[in-house]
Amino acid sequence: MKPVIALVGRPNVGKSTLFNRLTRRRDAIVVDVPGVTRDRHYGEGRVGVRPFIAIDTGGLDPGAKSGIFAEMGRQAEQAMAEADAVVFLTDGRGGLHEDDHAIAARLRKLGARVWLVVNKCEGMASDTAVAEFHALGLGQPNPISAAHGEGVADLIEGVLAEFPETPAAAGEARDRHPHVAIVGRPNVGKSTLVNALVGEERVITFGEPGTTRDAIEVPFERGGRRYTLIDTAGLRKRGKQGETVEKFSIVKTLQAIEQCNVAVLVLDAVEGVSEQDAHVAGYILERARALVVAVNKWDAAGKEARERIKRELAWKLGFLSFAETHTLSAKSGKGLGDLMRSVDAAYAAAMAKMPTPKLTRALIAAVERQAPPRKGLRRPKLRYAHQGGHNPPRIIIHGNSLDQLPDSYRRYLEGVFRDTFALRGTPMRVEFRTGRNPYAGRGPAPRRSKAP
Repeated sequence: MKPVIALVGRPNVGKSTLFNRLTRRRDAIVVDVPGVTRDRHYGEGRVGVRPFIAIDTGGLDPGAKSGIFAEMGRQAEQAMAEADAVVFLTDGRGGLHEDDHAIAARLRKLGARVWLVVNKCEGMASDTAVAEFHALGLGQPNPISAAHGEGVADLIEGVLAEFPETPAAAGEARDRHPHVAIVGRPNVGKSTLVNALVGEERVITFGEPGTTRDAIEVPFERGGRRYTLIDTAGLRKRGKQGETVEKFSIVKTLQAIEQCNVAVLVLDAVEGVSEQDAHVAGYILERARALVVAVNKWDAAGKEARERIKRELAWKLGFLSFAETHTLSAKSGKGLGDLMRSVDAAYAAAMAKMPTPKLTRALIAAVERQAPPRKGLRRPKLRYAHQGGHNPPRIIIHGNSLDQLPDSYRRYLEGVFRDTFALRGTPMRVEFRTGRNPYAGRGPAPRRSKAP
């Protein structure tokens, strides 16, 4: 499992700046105005060979009882509950604030692993910058500059040192049978689907935030074949007023997708496709996992709802055209056979072995049918192809001037290979390798002088 690190602190201490540096992206907006970040942001980071998941949060305002800052505080509380470690950011230039004391007390009560960080320490003597922050009682403060990167690598290396190393290819060490993640937003029927497939009632993890963060693995057999289901039901917590509040742990979903060979994205036929569904689908595609889409509660959806979700599948999830879509009712058990047949096919496609001669023949036939477009005086030449990996299938094509091929031609070749090898249900990768010109960089050959 990748360690999960939550970045918390009062507003405008540099959490989003640190998040962007850790994930090497610009997903979090950075503005010198408190309250810009409101929801939780998730991203993948890496220090050396150590991967981790970072969570950016909005500023904590301990005094806020209602309004947007109170909502931001609840988002941050959920991030801390999901995290394996909490990086508590303070402001070295602004100095120790009374809200820092309140946040530190909350973190001690939570019992989380906390690393105290003093940000914006560029150009300052380290001992002087962190001296007053010892009063928080959270151990040795770590001076950094998120904006300039000073001390960030040492900080994260220290955080990750507390956790066992994640194997570089954890999935390959697993038994050779399908690991299937059941993913989706709350109340779409994930747990009901797991119970229906396993054939017994499965108790989903309940408890206070932070009790369970790992996905639940459920081994079972169907039709004489072994599977492992990875259940990603969200945490539930009983609210103070007695209402049940669904806690959807995005971290659990991300970790489950990392572990699986095939993801089953469960949608609600009655409620339709939500923005959250599209986000989860995008992450599945980003991680290049095989996929089957399951539209649950089909028996409860009226004619209008059924027509609406068909339109939304084409409109909002059109980028999943490689995946099979099934309508089913997990509650009554209808459609489960077709669903599992597609899971088997997607797994077989993701693990497919494609011989080099057959790949090359398919490539030559594709080029003869539609030659690559000419760019300038040259037309790219595609010579041969071989398989570079699986889960997802990776095809490497060698030739000359392949860096000039447009994305449209890459998509054309993907379609050809998908049809040739029946790669339904899995994304694939087509990579181009251009041969090195042995004469590149050499000047003209010296002219020989004629003999007298």
